[in-house]
Amino acid sequence: MLTSKEKSDTKRLPMMPIRDVVIFPYMMTPFVVGRESSVRALEEAMAADKKIFLATQHDASIDEPKPNEIYAVGTIVNIVQSLKLPDGNIKVLVEGVERAKVVSVADDEGFFRAIVRTATFRVETGAQLDALVSRVTGRFEEYVKLSQNLNYESMIAAIRVDEPGKLADTVGANLQLTIEEKQELLEIFDPIDRLTRVADMLDIEIEKLSVDRTIQGRVKRQMEKAQKEYYLNEKIKAIQKELGRGEKSEIDELKKKIETAGMTADAQEKAMAELKRLENMPPMSAESTVSRNYLDWLLAVPWKKKSKEIRDLKFAEQVLESDHYGLEKIKERILEFLAVRRLVKNPKGSILCFVGPPGVGKTSLGMSIAKATGRKFVRMSLGGVRDEAEIRGHRRTYIGALPGQVIQMMKKAGTRNPVFMLDEVDKMSMDFRGDPSAALLEVLDPEQNFMFVDHYLDVEYDLSQVFFVATANVMHTIPPALQDRMEVIRLSGYTELEKMEIARRFLVRKQMEATGLSASQIEFQDQGLNALIQYYTRESGVRNLEREIGNVCRKIARQVVNSESGKQKTKVSKAVIDGEKVPELLGPWKFRDLQADKKNEIGAVIGLAWTEVGGQILTTECTLMEGKGKLTVTGKLGEVMQESAQAAMSYVRSRAMHLGLPRDFYRNLDIHLHIPEGAIPKDGPSAGITMATAIVSALTRIPARCDVAMTGEITLRGKVLPIGGLKEKLMAAHRHGIVEAIMPRENEKDLPDIPDAIKKTMKLHFVDSMDEVLKIALEKEITALPMPATAGVEIAPPAEETIAH
Repeated sequence: MLTSKEKSDTKRLPMMPIRDVVIFPYMMTPFVVGRESSVRALEEAMAADKKIFLATQHDASIDEPKPNEIYAVGTIVNIVQSLKLPDGNIKVLVEGVERAKVVSVADDEGFFRAIVRTATFRVETGAQLDALVSRVTGRFEEYVKLSQNLNYESMIAAIRVDEPGKLADTVGANLQLTIEEKQELLEIFDPIDRLTRVADMLDIEIEKLSVDRTIQGRVKRQMEKAQKEYYLNEKIKAIQKELGRGEKSEIDELKKKIETAGMTADAQEKAMAELKRLENMPPMSAESTVSRNYLDWLLAVPWKKKSKEIRDLKFAEQVLESDHYGLEKIKERILEFLAVRRLVKNPKGSILCFVGPPGVGKTSLGMSIAKATGRKFVRMSLGGVRDEAEIRGHRRTYIGALPGQVIQMMKKAGTRNPVFMLDEVDKMSMDFRGDPSAALLEVLDPEQNFMFVDHYLDVEYDLSQVFFVATANVMHTIPPALQDRMEVIRLSGYTELEKMEIARRFLVRKQMEATGLSASQIEFQDQGLNALIQYYTRESGVRNLEREIGNVCRKIARQVVNSESGKQKTKVSKAVIDGEKVPELLGPWKFRDLQADKKNEIGAVIGLAWTEVGGQILTTECTLMEGKGKLTVTGKLGEVMQESAQAAMSYVRSRAMHLGLPRDFYRNLDIHLHIPEGAIPKDGPSAGITMATAIVSALTRIPARCDVAMTGEITLRGKVLPIGGLKEKLMAAHRHGIVEAIMPRENEKDLPDIPDAIKKTMKLHFVDSMDEVLKIALEKEITALPMPATAGVEIAPPAEETIAH
């Protein structure tokens, strides 16, 4: 084991902080002194024994460092030479004597004076020390040979020393280390430890130099290879020329393709210029690959090829009817578009936007349009897209640049006039990379898209012949400018009868084919389909219904396989899926009819709401407690809905006598309104009359009818204002077995949009005031209290007197 013994001493010396250098003992170093405090410390040392303590500062950018901003370990040096320069600075040459550690620092007339402790070590020699010294000496010789900055003879002479500490300091001073690494070496006082650390650092530095030399050799070989290839390519060209063969066969082929591609004049000019650049480039260069890819993309995009459009309205109607049940308005709009195409020679492309809940057939409608018109169909999903380059592409200056999705889809279509579906256009977002919805403004504007410019192609491309179809679940997330460029067609959910017909015509057959079942193995009866619709799905579309039909088919398929794989094959009778068979296969009902085992209750009123996935019913509950007139509203309601509750309460208070309530009924009561499913956020004004009816029912103790649902905004005077989403709301009420619905009078204009099945099975009430609402919604009429004999002004006169019916 290597050992050394320590002997320490203290000295008081002028101290000078130095920058960007670490001075080791036995090292001769010149540097310039310019700071006033450093000059004073230097002059003090020169006046004494020419010894000064030098320590490196942590941050070289600080002009006047404090003691705590200077490393505690430095070097005591002898000032060998000093020369004052014309600019007032002093150039000095110092020689390191020994390392020392600061004990204390004091400011002495403008410079630092430090008390430092030195340590002298006596090393015991032995075989291990000799081996360590030999290792360091040998590795340093390797380092000098690999390094291009050190003189071999002078370095080898410098390390021929007997003291291990001096050897470590000499080697450490000449290694290409960082200031922090050199300071680490300086702070190791024990020569054995220091020499061991130097040996480790030498191993690392030699490895770095070896890697650098390997890389340099590889780069040199690659350059020689490229030069060799260039020379041989030029020689091949010369030989082909002498033989009379076409040296430009590939270039000529590209030129011919460009001329026959049908490009615009600008695009053809740009393609020819790029072709000329490609011709002058070395074939193996990276730039030639970029140019070739660019030309390939220009040629791949359809410039003149068009699908021959089918303009037969009867054929289109047959296709739409065979692919989709219902959706009459959508089909009418598509047929109108085809009729215009037949009459106008060069019509502009249409831009439709289908808006509706999931599962109602928006995406499949686009495919049907393509089928009916004889066009190619391409689909681009915009869900989660947040980069503008997805639409416009990247510029060619970027490595791996590509055109945007619009151009890529046009290449995929192969024609100028495909049906181009922009799916989930409401799911786009934006970040620091740009706003893709803003980039779509040009694509979807018939006045601009005939000269759409992709960043990669950098030429105008005509999109005016494209039939764009966008789909969305909601409109409020689509920017207004983008909405303005599209013709919005709303798709509402399906009624139960429509779902039944869709299941019969499409879903059952599709799932039977998917599971390998035949008509001899399974049969769906209407009762079974009705059970799936009513008790296992709650949706506006038919996606979950298709999934449940698939579940039934898979279970029957398993029974068929089990019966055929047994030792004794038994023939399984045909599975008849009726109302009783469905629970056996799928388990208990997932949903139940809300009207089952339910009765009229006080303070419980059914309201109608619109959601992103269609209509829904919400039961509004009201209860009374002793208190001081406080109104509490719960159920994660939005600001508008809370204000509607306040308006409903104000209406009830202002009409207290007409509602059979004393004027001060609220003084000793607290009223709590709650809308269940508290985890789901709710907002909007359309629950106003529902909350007012619940409050009146709770206060008058008259139960509200459980077979009546309602929707409408309330005013302080009891008027009922119109609302949106009436079709979806009535379909939700119909789905849940509601037989009567109350709606604002001004929504009577929306009646033609309501499916006939709903109008036949439900009684629809259109009202102007809350008085009408209460007459229909409560079990019995309210008896008003006699008005007081004292004269006064009624805050809100009866609604019948103020509203013309």
